Amino acid sequence: MTTPTVVRPAELADPALPTIETEAVGACPLCGGRDPRAFAQGFDYELRTCANEWRFVSCPRCDHVWLDPRPAVSTLATIYPPHYYAYNFAARVHPIAVRGKAWLDGRKMGAIRRRLGRRARSYLDVGCGDGRFLRAMERLGLDRSRLYGLELDRRIADRLRREGYQVDCARVEDATLADGSLDLITMFHVIEHVDQPVATVAQLTRWLAPGGMLALETPNRNSLDARWFRRTFWGGYHFPRHWHLFTTTGVIEMVTGAGLEPAGVAYQTGHSFWLYSIHHWLRYGPHPMPRLARLVDPIGALVPLVLATGFDKLRAAMGFPTSAVLVLARKPAAAEGMGVASQ
Repeated sequence: MTTPTVVRPAELADPALPTIETEAVGACPLCGGRDPRAFAQGFDYELRTCANEWRFVSCPRCDHVWLDPRPAVSTLATIYPPHYYAYNFAARVHPIAVRGKAWLDGRKMGAIRRRLGRRARSYLDVGCGDGRFLRAMERLGLDRSRLYGLELDRRIADRLRREGYQVDCARVEDATLADGSLDLITMFHVIEHVDQPVATVAQLTRWLAPGGMLALETPNRNSLDARWFRRTFWGGYHFPRHWHLFTTTGVIEMVTGAGLEPAGVAYQTGHSFWLYSIHHWLRYGPHPMPRLARLVDPIGALVPLVLATGFDKLRAAMGFPTSAVLVLARKPAAAEGMGVASQ
């Protein structure tokens, strides 16, 4: 398998950076194909947690793309450090951006709830981070006793539990929610982080009540920015935390295989992917310009963030696919006792 040559940036040649343990994947996690092709290569451009060089490969049978090798489970605390943006979003970005994001979150959750077509009596956010979507649903009238979350950072999970939310520090594979107990499950930019996406979606399907809905949002590798920065700098790669890259078709096939019925597709703003792509090119490219790169860093760069958001909102309104896709899928109302496909 021929792998494209990517030059290690000087910043990532620091001998103090650890080389972390990895594990090979081999077969395609979606279809089991065993003849992967080189797709992209790069480093941890965003957080610089390790010195490893990472590689995405693609499956010629089903077109899925995955990281191979990927970080060993024992290294998760290294690649998701305490300052990871999802753990402290409000404290790290501009206050105006925080308010704007809360407004967008509320609109998105309101639209999802309307598509559900009934009052949501229970809600789970997988990878709930600092709890902003739990709070968005609370503002829409759901009591904290019926707001569930899964989060890998124990400090965050403990804090949200103290606030009255039903948050567990666990992966989907290890959680103990009752089958058929949830009206709405959201998984925003999490499915690309998991070990076995097909098995994960199958488990979420079991937790859904008949007629319940799964809202799954993930980077869209068929977007304009993904094509422009494909070789190494696309922000959606998020080396080495993203283990899978999907297309809209791939997500729809996955939820359908789990026994769900597609209920809608919406393209979301991918402003951080655009800005990180430009940032990485400016900071680590052939002619590094770190000072200029700081001006487009999504963490703190308000004006570029607004411009990128507006650009993607306009493209989505015109029917163009953006760098984030939201797929809605409903569990059939007569789903009791129906078998669910698993990997």
